[in-house]
Amino acid sequence: MFFLRSITTAYHQSQRCRGCPNGWSRIHRRCFLYVPRAMNWATAERNCLSMGANLASVHTSAEHQLIQRLTAHNGYGVTWVGGTDASGEGIWLWSDGSRFNYQNWCGGEPNNYLKQDCLQINYSSKCWDDQHCHVNLPSICARKISRRWVGTEA
Repeated sequence: MFFLRSITTAYHQSQRCRGCPNGWSRIHRRCFLYVPRAMNWATAERNCLSMGANLASVHTSAEHQLIQRLTAHNGYGVTWVGGTDASGEGIWLWSDGSRFNYQNWCGGEPNNYLKQDCLQINYSSKCWDDQHCHVNLPSICARKISRRWVGTEA
């Protein structure tokens, strides 16, 4: 019995070491966290940075679908992610510095209506929209999976 318990404990610890902090959701090699507190885009990015993350970059439809599920589960229609074209109109970048290699814009978006420079994911239409960066919204943070013990952050 002791041997079985030791194996089980070691397995769970190894899974936590290779996994995400409590409350985060894993997809591929990244962990995602829905942050329900509404903040403007810059404050949301600083909040993610304080947890060793950035506002989420989205590189696959699977990541997009996970963000949709996290948003739906928490009942809010729109959510900040890490896209911005504030440094150059129409040149979209991710706040984590990764390539902007996947897109899922709503029809007619991004339209830069009255200088919209930040990216929100719209749950109801399941697509992306540019938005004014000063608007307060919930957000999604993302970070790489840590190889060390992840503890109980979040």
